[in-house]
Amino acid sequence: MSSESLTAPIANGSKAAQPKAGLEDIVAGTSNICFLDGKRGILAYYGYDIHDLVKGSFEETAYLLLHGVLPNASELAEFSAKLVAARELPKQIKEKILSSPKNVHPMAILRTFTSELSFYYADVEDGSKAANVEKAIRITAQLPLITAYYDAHRNGRPMPEPRKDLGHAANFLFMLLGKEQDERVVKMFDAALTLHADHEFNASTFTCRVIASTLSDLYSAVTGAIGALKGPLHGGANEQVMRMLLKIADPTRAREWVLDALARKDKIMGFGHRVYRTEDPRATHLRKFSEEMGERTGQKQWFQMSHEIEGLILKEKKLYPNVDFYSASTYYLMGIPLDLYTPIFAMSRITGWAAHALEQYSNNRIIRPAADYTGPIDLAWKPASDR
Repeated sequence: MSSESLTAPIANGSKAAQPKAGLEDIVAGTSNICFLDGKRGILAYYGYDIHDLVKGSFEETAYLLLHGVLPNASELAEFSAKLVAARELPKQIKEKILSSPKNVHPMAILRTFTSELSFYYADVEDGSKAANVEKAIRITAQLPLITAYYDAHRNGRPMPEPRKDLGHAANFLFMLLGKEQDERVVKMFDAALTLHADHEFNASTFTCRVIASTLSDLYSAVTGAIGALKGPLHGGANEQVMRMLLKIADPTRAREWVLDALARKDKIMGFGHRVYRTEDPRATHLRKFSEEMGERTGQKQWFQMSHEIEGLILKEKKLYPNVDFYSASTYYLMGIPLDLYTPIFAMSRITGWAAHALEQYSNNRIIRPAADYTGPIDLAWKPASDR
């Protein structure tokens, strides 16, 4: 093969543009689901601004993502009832959770048992839209159960039973924390789920779409997405934010701690975003939730620290907080264990993953991008004895 054949112009008569690392700014497809404007700080699902969607419920947002329109009252009631009815795990899954090691990261548990859920769903290979919507509803209802059951198992508590009379957010908090939570706390957690529900072609969503493009089943696509979300550069940032705050411990130490970290060129988690050049609109709400939870619990130091760090990073690095920064202290003050932050992300993002899989299935062509080859060419092969 000649070097000319490897560097020949592509079919349209021009050489391919040099891709940026991480496919930054590369348009990888079209979608009707999520609109982002990073310069103006706009996030919208199917045309509805996130600042409006948080006024409703997570169930409304889930319906919107799966159906493309907001539900009316009767449609919302029917959809919510389906979510409640699906709050049950196969007994085989429950038994396996009880036999799982207690020192495994919950994201590994979630990834494994999401895949195994497909064993116990008769229509797993039915690729029709109606069947996939039903699968999405079931998975959305079951991921919180896996998370709550594993946390109970590793802490030696009895497996909690889901409540049929509670909404999606309220039921999870009840199962995880062992008692029904205050209505305002539930509303903040519900809004956090809405804020995390979708975010265009992020790493896990794009993974989901790639798998769906092969016409693999929805469980496979979601399992792959969970694997992508497990990575600390995608889903684990808010856990690391809270670990940082716990190390600092005192608001009076925040400035010195952060300046020292910047001098060492350490990465401060929870700041900056590939898309946004202004404030992440999700952080706008989570900042308020962090402050409110601090006031409710009498632990204002976590918000004070966070606010101090936010101002410092904006001044020193010109970076704004992203969705992870204030969600860390919000969840911490709700009593949620740090390593469950990313599973909670998945519990919300399942609706976005499913929406993107449905969209991919509806007008599918297998996703198979080209690579810009930069390796050696025209090497001479020799037998092993002569190498």
